[in-house]
Amino acid sequence: MSTTESTTGTPAPAEEAGLKRVLGPKLLILFVIGDILGTGIYATTGKVAGKVGGALWLPFVIGFVVAILTAASYVELVGKYPKAAGAALYTQKAFKLPFVTFIVAFMVMCSGLSSASAAARAFSGDYLDELTNGALPPTLIAITFIVLLAALNLRGVSESVKTNVVLTLVELTGLLIILTIGAWAVLGGDGEPARLTEFEASGAGYALLTSVLGATALGFFAFVGFEDSVNMAEETKDPTRTFPRAIFIGVAVTGTIYVLVALVSSLLVDSKTLAGSSGPLLEVVKAGGVDFPHKLFALIALFAVTNSALINIMMASRLCYGMANERILPRGMARVLPRRRTPVVGIVFVTLLAIGLVSTGEIEGLGDTTAFLLLCVFAVVNIAVLVLRRDPVDHAHFRTPTVLPVLGAVTALILASPLADRPADVYIRAGVLLAIGIALWAVNKLVLRTRGE
Repeated sequence: MSTTESTTGTPAPAEEAGLKRVLGPKLLILFVIGDILGTGIYATTGKVAGKVGGALWLPFVIGFVVAILTAASYVELVGKYPKAAGAALYTQKAFKLPFVTFIVAFMVMCSGLSSASAAARAFSGDYLDELTNGALPPTLIAITFIVLLAALNLRGVSESVKTNVVLTLVELTGLLIILTIGAWAVLGGDGEPARLTEFEASGAGYALLTSVLGATALGFFAFVGFEDSVNMAEETKDPTRTFPRAIFIGVAVTGTIYVLVALVSSLLVDSKTLAGSSGPLLEVVKAGGVDFPHKLFALIALFAVTNSALINIMMASRLCYGMANERILPRGMARVLPRRRTPVVGIVFVTLLAIGLVSTGEIEGLGDTTAFLLLCVFAVVNIAVLVLRRDPVDHAHFRTPTVLPVLGAVTALILASPLADRPADVYIRAGVLLAIGIALWAVNKLVLRTRGE
């Protein structure tokens, strides 16, 4: 039986210590696209319109640029360090400050959970109401939804990724339906092109700036996901070669689709109607003048938000696994099921946290919390890639032009700042999560010190 070294220096069976490499290039590209697509565009398009007005395409263009800048940094780092811990690993290698490493890792994990919780809330909203006429209690449905996805995650990464492929194709179909309806309507003379240049903020200057930045910060929630894929590095075949193409293709495809969907949405539906719906794309279908079954589209949208939640629950559990292997979390968090080789303790832990979030937040607040946490992490990652240029590795890997991480750090910090005009509850929720993280770090530190480690 082959063995690998455990973190304590003693041999551990490969079946228990390692994760199974099942992802090839095509699966990884679909995984990245599926991770980015979903809740953000299906559920928060209307909320973006509520912040910026009819020019809701602009925040998605800016968000696309910011995503590409940071994606380039992630591609360089995952090529150098193809491990499951992602941003936590990069932070530790760059700054060698365990406290900072833990906070970054905890923020990434919580961003995934708040994203999954936003998806659960979207699942229990207007799209489901179209099928059930609002007969089911939303919070109970959202919690049940999270538990069922956790059970699928426990079965194994192969089952979860195959499910992701199917759901990705379904959600892509839904967005193509929106674009087809939009093209049909525009060619038929429908739509209001004047709305594309309307801004919610009156006047110009600071009010307009904060309006656009606030909408961009929320719209950026639609782009998060590519960073999750780096946590699959230990389950990917030849990650150093596979990741650059997968991440760049994934961001480019989704960014193009987002901008087109935003244009169609604004052309066919006024911003107030969009802002008032948790199923804004269903409003587009209803306004498009095409006899497409509303219930069918609602079902497609439910599959889309399911995909987002599945991947985020999966990634958060893998992050727990990676942090435990780095001794940032207790070693028990790295425990895997003997036959399934899935991180069982991590899955249970993140599921409980997700249930807490979905019980206390709504779509817009949870989505904005996700974006805020990740923008803070992205600023750190963009700085880390520059610091780690001093740490060469003995294999070839992608190297991003220096100007990109510099711009990435600056733009991420701007969108995370009060200039983005986000509600106070987002900062409060993020602060509470950080307080929980600090408490957990202190407890883990005490346990390690007691054991003399």
